[in-house]
Amino acid sequence: MGFTTPFLPTNRLIESLPEEERKRFLADCEIVEMEFGQMLVEPGEIISHAIFPLDCLVSLIATLESGGRLEVSMVGNEGMMGIPLMLGAQTSSLQALIQGVGPALRMSSACFQDHLAQSPTLERLMKRYLNFLMSQISQSAVCTHYHPLEARMARWLLMTHDRTRGDQLRITHEFLSNMLGVRRAGVTLAAKAIQNRGLISYQRGRIIVQDRAGLEEASCRCYVADRNIYDQMLEQVACPMHTSAHK
Repeated sequence: MGFTTPFLPTNRLIESLPEEERKRFLADCEIVEMEFGQMLVEPGEIISHAIFPLDCLVSLIATLESGGRLEVSMVGNEGMMGIPLMLGAQTSSLQALIQGVGPALRMSSACFQDHLAQSPTLERLMKRYLNFLMSQISQSAVCTHYHPLEARMARWLLMTHDRTRGDQLRITHEFLSNMLGVRRAGVTLAAKAIQNRGLISYQRGRIIVQDRAGLEEASCRCYVADRNIYDQMLEQVACPMHTSAHK
């Protein structure tokens, strides 16, 4: 279960389209390599492209004037970056940062909006993904307010692990503190507690997942809730579209 990338990178949203429509869509995409720390868009900037990760990871981050940052959602091969485009908006209210390197499909904003206008199937798929993304953001808000840091960190690590290939995650304590909206000292204590349970190991900016099942037990229920909402979305898409979609 989850969003784990298969051996051959793909994007699950695009793969959910009927074959002929998928071919037309892919014909207008280009493959680009994303680099760690690359900024795709800043709040208030015009969104130039719709991005569909294949084997990279994008953090969507809310920023404060004081400089504070908090990740409100993450996007891997289960989704896309550029949802405001389907709502007729041209600018982003969030910061989009690459936190996992790898390839992605890129389509110009104008071309993406043309495809939306011409394809009720694509529009329906994007609306369902938007609903999932809104649910994920709401779940993150609840999680941040009510759940202990150790459980939140376990959830975040699982979500990242789902969207990347392999067990090694390129993450520093400073980066984690920004993503979770807590002080670095708190992240260090929580990471040490998870490591002492044998669930992860931490080596020079890399976290290695050693016991995924144990990490799931340590996580709050928000992780399972997110995963179930996405799986339900794909099932709803598969029924009216075609039976060969991913489940």
